[in-house]
Amino acid sequence: METLESELTCPICLELFEDPLLLPCAHSLCFNCAHRILVSHCSTTKPLESISAFQCPTCRYVITLNHRGLEGLKRNVTLQNIIDRFQKASLSGPNSPTESRRLQPQRPYTATISGTIAGTIGGGGGTGGGSARSSPATSSHSHPHSNHTNHINHNNANHSPAIVVKMEPRISCQFCEQDPPREAVKTCVTCEVSYCDRCLRATHPNKKPFTSHRLVEPVPDTHLRGLTCLEHENEKVNMYCLVDDQLICSLCKLVGRHREHQVSSLTDRFDKLKQTLENNLTNLVKRNSELENQMAKLIQICQQVEVNTAMHEAKLVEECDELVEIIRQRKQVIAVKIKESKVMKLRKLAQQIANCRQCLERSSALITQAEQSLKENDHARFLQSARSVAERVAMATASSQVLIPDVNLNEAFDNFALDFSREKKILEGLDYLTAPNPPSIRDELCTASHDTITVHWTSEDEFSVTSYELQYTIYTGQTTFISLYNSADSWMIVPNIKQNHYTVHGLQSGTRYIFFVKAINQAGSRNSEPARLKTNSQPFKLDPKTAHKKLRLSNDCLTMEKDESSLKKSHTPERFGGTGSYGAAGNVFIDSGCHYWEVLLGASTWYAIGVAYKSAAKNEWNGKNSSSWVFSRCNNNFMVRHDGKEMLVEASLQLRRLGVLLDYDNNSLSFHDAMNSQHIHTFEISFLLPVVPTFMIWNKSVMILSGLPVPDFVDGVASDLQEHQQQQMGLCRQESPYLTGMKTCH
Repeated sequence: METLESELTCPICLELFEDPLLLPCAHSLCFNCAHRILVSHCSTTKPLESISAFQCPTCRYVITLNHRGLEGLKRNVTLQNIIDRFQKASLSGPNSPTESRRLQPQRPYTATISGTIAGTIGGGGGTGGGSARSSPATSSHSHPHSNHTNHINHNNANHSPAIVVKMEPRISCQFCEQDPPREAVKTCVTCEVSYCDRCLRATHPNKKPFTSHRLVEPVPDTHLRGLTCLEHENEKVNMYCLVDDQLICSLCKLVGRHREHQVSSLTDRFDKLKQTLENNLTNLVKRNSELENQMAKLIQICQQVEVNTAMHEAKLVEECDELVEIIRQRKQVIAVKIKESKVMKLRKLAQQIANCRQCLERSSALITQAEQSLKENDHARFLQSARSVAERVAMATASSQVLIPDVNLNEAFDNFALDFSREKKILEGLDYLTAPNPPSIRDELCTASHDTITVHWTSEDEFSVTSYELQYTIYTGQTTFISLYNSADSWMIVPNIKQNHYTVHGLQSGTRYIFFVKAINQAGSRNSEPARLKTNSQPFKLDPKTAHKKLRLSNDCLTMEKDESSLKKSHTPERFGGTGSYGAAGNVFIDSGCHYWEVLLGASTWYAIGVAYKSAAKNEWNGKNSSSWVFSRCNNNFMVRHDGKEMLVEASLQLRRLGVLLDYDNNSLSFHDAMNSQHIHTFEISFLLPVVPTFMIWNKSVMILSGLPVPDFVDGVASDLQEHQQQQMGLCRQESPYLTGMKTCH
């Protein structure tokens, strides 16, 4: 029966044929399945009516259709009759071999214990089997498992009360010919067959070649055998389609819809998917561990939030209670003062009332006496008695006028006026203390010397700030402020400043610094915007020990003058000597920072101003060796000189003040017309050693001004040069660092 059912099954829907068509290749196909094949070939440009052929799903033979389409194919009436007879035989009872196999549950199911169910399970047949497949149409589209479930549910609905229990699936012997087959006792893994005790002894004896077979407890057929293809019945899946991402069999690859798709073996796909799953599982486990740790931290934070909330609520209640207690105490004090003032005022008023009452009694008696006197008509008697009465009335009237102003004594309590508007505003603004607003550094108020900088700042929350903290570091311009801020080791800190200004001592001369101020209170701190401040240039004077013997220096060593009269000066290695080398050097060596000085040239028309290493020769002009760099004037010609090479530059003949900017940190030496704010020339020098300012004159005199702040126009030129140097950073310079285009000095 099983073989017959497979022959009657459509290769497309895998159900019994319904309205089968007889194809020219002698195979059969459901009418609806053939229609679905035609529909699958339709498109917007190719309607169903235009399809004139399709392939047989079994043998791939091309079926040509006429103008009637599928209606032009013959119906397979004989096959339909066989199917009808097969269905009738199957409907004879639920325990028939075919029906038993189709209705056999593949997983535990829910059943109802009752008299009717007991008969059905025991194999006695009944209405359940008949209702399970009531018609061919129903049987071709209904899964047998669902019919069996409906049967059981139907019995469950008709028998009440019912006890619902779980029943294990019954494994039947696959060799028994009796109906129903006996229950299996063993399953051969090698043969993939389940046996009852009788069939096991008869067909699977413990002899060769069966001795090597493995017998286990009965297991369902689906657990024993491999997965079967969804499109080809009884074909085990043995490969994996990478395009559709599903399991397929060999027929799917050879003649099915996967024949053009890329496939892989189950082993390869198994290894890859298993490895992927293991990796993802590892990551998921790791993520779960991280989530657990994070959740534990969050729970701990929640607990801490509860603790902190309770603590702050208690603190709030405590502080508010203290305020209420202070208000209560002040209320009592002020109330006592009011009561004391009341007692004092009432005592005075009571005394006044008593005085008034006495005066009123005397006045009333006097009025009575005066009225009696006025009734006297005898002139002599009236004059005798009225004289004393008139004097007493006049005296009483005078004393009453004295008492009247004291009656209204301070009844308004003017000295107890209450005005708590300021306190009310303060109370209305009660809140948690917040960090102060950032202070602001006032650049225009800051001052500097060659080794100190005084920083001034302002704060909007001056009353809420408990202290300030000043931080500063050297700024070379080659790093960003963020990188400087992150390098905590480079910052100097001055804590616990109470004023809005502070003077920092011991700084390097001619050096840029970055400052910022931190305002601090109990709630936190805030930083100001950074401010760039700079110390003044290093002050220096002319060193008499280096001056040529034909130069005369002033007492303050700031002026040098050519003096042809030979002076007796001892010769030392550091003194300028030789014919024509009339020079002197400063008394400082500079190895860092940015320094600016000016030279008052006066009427001199022949001079050379610059810097040099200590090792520069003293018996020749500065600029004729590789250790000195100078700006020079010879009558009407201006030039720069280094390493014996000269280059003419443009400058005004009226040049009277020469500005010199030495930026040692950024490797530059520049000369400027200080009076006209003009740049003359800049040397780019890779300094290797400390340098000293040098001065040479051949006529008249010059005067130096050192320790000056860098003028704005000079600082702008230096900033442009620094930006240019940063753009060139990283480029390897192959040529000489000295100026090109110079001509040799003769």
